[in-house]
Amino acid sequence: MRSIKIFALAAGFITAITVSAAFIIPRDTAPAKNKIMVAGKGFAVIELFTSEGCSSCPPADELVARMQKEDKDKPVYILAFHVDYWNRLGWKDVFSSAEYSKRQNQYANWLNLQSVYTPQIVVNGKKEFVGSEEGTLRNAITTALRGNPATTLTLNTQKGQDHIVVQYRVSNAEKNSDLLLALVQKAAQTKVQRGENGGRTLSHVQIVHKIQSQPLNTGGNGNTTITLPQGINTQDWEVIGLVQNKTNGEILAAAKANLTTTASTGK
Repeated sequence: MRSIKIFALAAGFITAITVSAAFIIPRDTAPAKNKIMVAGKGFAVIELFTSEGCSSCPPADELVARMQKEDKDKPVYILAFHVDYWNRLGWKDVFSSAEYSKRQNQYANWLNLQSVYTPQIVVNGKKEFVGSEEGTLRNAITTALRGNPATTLTLNTQKGQDHIVVQYRVSNAEKNSDLLLALVQKAAQTKVQRGENGGRTLSHVQIVHKIQSQPLNTGGNGNTTITLPQGINTQDWEVIGLVQNKTNGEILAAAKANLTTTASTGK
C-alpha cells in the first residue's frame, strides 16, 4: 500500500510520498436521571485512529468491532476517530475531522513519537501500536483491566429536544486534568466510491462525531450541554467521558451513559 509522510514546518505540512504499510504524518429543566456506569478498578479506553481512505484500516475497524462484542459487559470504552488527512487522496471520509487528526498528533507529542499513522490504537493514553494487531490489543486490554486507578467518574444524562445535559462527578482527579466528553454513534456503514477502498462497503463502530473538553473545578462536579445532530435515533448513540492528564495524556478514568432518557418539564 502507498504511504505518505508529511513533515512539519512552522507554517504547516509539506507532503512527500513514500512506500510503506501505513499513512504517516509527523507530530507537529428537572433532570431525569439516566443509566449510570462508573469506571474504576481497572478500565480500558481504546482510541482507534482510522480512515475510510486507508486500505490498511478496515482490519482494524473489524478488530475493534469484535472487541466491542466480546467485552460488552466489561469497562472497555472504544472511540473511533476518523482523521482527515486521507481526504485529499480521492475519498472524503464523512466521519472525518481535522480535530481528530490534531488529537492524534497530540498523542505523538505525549508518547514521544516521530510520526503517527493509520490505523493506530492508543490504550488509556499510554500505549500505542498498529490498530490491526489483535494480540497486542488483547494484552493491552487485559493489563488495563487489572489496574487499580484512584480516580473515578460518574455520568448522568438529561435529554432535551435537540441537546443533552451531561452531569458529571469526578473524584480524586489529578491536577492538570480535564474531562473530555465524546458523542458516539454506535454503528454505521458507508459505501466507498473512490480511493483505496473504492467499491467496498465499510462497517464502523463507536464513531466519534464530537468531542469537547471541560475543565474540572476543585470539587470535580458540574454539568455541560452537548448539541445533538438532527434526526438521530438516540438509542444508537451514547456519551463516553474521559478524565485525561493534560501533561502526559494518561487517561485516569472513563465512563459512559446512553441518551434515551427525556428530561421532564414543569415543576
